[in-house]
Parts: sequence; structure tokens; C-alpha cells
Amino acid sequence: MFDFFANIFGYLLNFLYEIFKNYGIAIILFSIIIKIILLPLSIKQQKTMKKTAKIQEEIKKIQNNYSNNPEKMNQEMILVYKRENMSPFSGCLSSIIQIIILFSVFFLVRSPLTFMRKIDTNIINNYTQEIQQTEGKGKSAYPEIEIIKEKGKEDDTVNINMEFLGLDLSNVPTSDAGDWKVYVIPVLYVISSFVSIKITSNMQMKKSKKENDNENEEKNELDTVMNTNKMMSYMMPIMAISIAMIAPLGLALYWLVNNMLMIIERLILNKVMEKGQEEE
Repeated sequence: MFDFFANIFGYLLNFLYEIFKNYGIAIILFSIIIKIILLPLSIKQQKTMKKTAKIQEEIKKIQNNYSNNPEKMNQEMILVYKRENMSPFSGCLSSIIQIIILFSVFFLVRSPLTFMRKIDTNIINNYTQEIQQTEGKGKSAYPEIEIIKEKGKEDDTVNINMEFLGLDLSNVPTSDAGDWKVYVIPVLYVISSFVSIKITSNMQMKKSKKENDNENEEKNELDTVMNTNKMMSYMMPIMAISIAMIAPLGLALYWLVNNMLMIIERLILNKVMEKGQEEE
């Protein structure tokens, strides 16, 4: 499945590369286009989050009132979701799509000759064997990246310009640890992740203060939920940076740009929706 989407994404990334002849610029524009395509889903997700927060108090009351009657509790909760035109699993679709894109882009960046340049498998295998024999190197985790580095200057068909703002996007932090520049993009990604988490937390706190100023018991419950959500939101950047440290820098660049776009998107959508609620 990931191969299928990586192949489709490869057509778009290669189209952009052919225009600008720079892998970094192609990835940035690729990130923007993917974000625009997914904008309707992001809007729906933001609306779902606000609706979920709105009915949370009602759901809690149902759970407390029918704690000894699970069947009745489920019936009442279903009625609430139907009334709000929501599904209890409405947030799952967004998470599934994000996971598919995450791994598909990893496959794409890991094997750009296959998915982006559509180079014949036999050519890739021949070059891989040649590099292993002549260079005396063992089996690489990223054989196509090795081909681009070793054979790109000799054969234009396997050449991709990965120089971007003084950075080589084919480098892998764990393999090129001696070059401090390999840490620039991952560090910026981490910073942008924490900024994103901070903005999301502030939005939740702002909303909770408006709704729970005089209800200490509910506020304590909400704080517990918010702390749990905050802990979960830290897990994604930690997992992503772990992958970014063992993947070519092109992947970290995609995540960095995607993060920055997500921050802008979240701020704008939240502002628009708050304005809409005030008008209502």
C-alpha cells in the first residue's frame, strides 16, 4: 500500500523537480500541494475537535448517569453523536491518512530513483552491486541514495541535485554524524513541533477557561485529560525525530515544512471558526 502511494507522490515530486532542478525546492512545493489537497480534511478535523469539546460535558454526564447500565449508556451516547451529526470514530480517518502519508513519503525519500525518477530496477540493482564490489561497502540501508552519490556525476539518469541552502539532502544524520549541518533540519523540526504543541495547548486552555471558570471539579478532570493529550502530542515528534535521524535529510525537510504549514493552518482555521461562532 505504501509503495502505491509513494509511486503516485513520486510523479508529483518528479514533475516539480523537472521544473526547478532542485530536490529541496521540489520537496517544499510538494509539501505545500499535499497540504492544500488535504485542506478540506483539516477543516473537517478542526470542526470535529470543536464539536467533540462541545459535547464532552454531556458525554461525561451520560457516563456518570448510566455507569451501571452500559447498554443504555451506549444508546444515549449514540443519540448525542447523531444529533451533532458526528461519529465516535470521526477522528480515526485523519489519523489513518496521516500515517499513510508519513510512511509513503518515507518510502519515496528512501528510494527516489524508483518512485521519483522511475529508473528501471535492473539498472538500480546493477549499480548497487557495482558499488558494493568496487567500493568495498556492505549492504546499505539506502542503496539508491548511495547510487546518487557515487554514480550521479557519471550517469545523468541517476543524478538528482540534492544540494539545498548548503545542505546535502541525501545525507543521513547517523551516517554523516561528523558534519554538524546534518542536524540543522532535524533541530528546526523539533523546535517547530514544540511550537505547534504549545499553540494547540494554549487554544485548549483558552477554551477550557471560558467554559470552566467556576467549576473546580470539572476543571480538575479537564486538566487530567489535557495533560494526557499533551503527553500523547509529544510522542509524535519524538517518533518522527527518531526516524529522521536514520533517514535522508529530505524526509526531515518535508516534515519541517509540513509542521510550519500546519501551524499556520491551525491558527487561521481557529481564528475563522471562532469568528463564525461569535457571529452565530
